[in-house]
Amino acid sequence: MTQSINIAEIAKAVPEDAGEIARLEAVCFPHPRSEAALLSEIRQPDRYVLVVLKSYKGLEGYAGMEYVLDEGYITDVAVFPDRRRCGVGQGLLRELERRGRLLRLRFLTLEVRPSNLAAVRLYISLGYEEAGRRRGFYTDPREDALLMTKYL
Repeated sequence: MTQSINIAEIAKAVPEDAGEIARLEAVCFPHPRSEAALLSEIRQPDRYVLVVLKSYKGLEGYAGMEYVLDEGYITDVAVFPDRRRCGVGQGLLRELERRGRLLRLRFLTLEVRPSNLAAVRLYISLGYEEAGRRRGFYTDPREDALLMTKYL
């Protein structure tokens, strides 16, 4: 059952969030970034936007976007496994889109494993369309990346 996320629960990441984001990355990704790398992104507001969703339980998920001129690149979307299919990822992506519009970005794009059907379905439900493939993009295991784009 999908729950709606209140936008007030989503906020720009602050330096104190870096450790918890790193812990989430370790749960979700085979090659997680370090707390120091995440802290660096949080401190570069002219290139990166990281947003987190927090509840009374703590951090539930985060999403990141890098932008250059009028182009937005979603770098990560991660949600703790026990909070998936509860609207967390959808809420985070909608917040990145809202911020992208404020920045006057033309589009947002991302890469996703084609085997990650839940994520692919989420992106399609939000209006992202397949724009191409990057051969052999992922490792552990080796897999192409599906490039998906949404024009704002």
